[in-house]
Amino acid sequence: MCKPVESPVATLVPLRTSAQPLADQADPAAVAASVGDCELTYAELDRWSNRMARMLINLGARPGTRVAIAGTPQLESIVAREAITKTGATPVPYTTEITTTRVDFGITTKDERDRFGDTAHWLVLDERSTLIQYLTGSDAPISATELHMARMAS
Repeated sequence: MCKPVESPVATLVPLRTSAQPLADQADPAAVAASVGDCELTYAELDRWSNRMARMLINLGARPGTRVAIAGTPQLESIVAREAITKTGATPVPYTTEITTTRVDFGITTKDERDRFGDTAHWLVLDERSTLIQYLTGSDAPISATELHMARMAS
């Protein structure tokens, strides 16, 4: 749950390079990201990104896939980048000006979705079905078995 903060400065977590959970790399209660009036601890970021990673795995995210992050608010972008990394996929920025970048699917919001073509499947964060899946999904760490099954399914 976001906790109000005094500073409107956005702080981003460094891009992870290991499969070790974020909460194991830092104090779980320490602030991992703050955007506007909301801050997220490492433990919260880990749980939030686990739920999103499962959604991405169900869409086909795995090593070798490229997942665009486009037009999402800063906090959601931080969670998305972490979730993508957990699946082994590669997070890529996406703009309408970049036409040569191959993306397998992307993460965006309803307001931004119409700006992007249909060349990729888009996970729209603020659609009802996505929100229900996200809010009811497991926030447990992603297991090696889940990752292996995702690789086998593709």
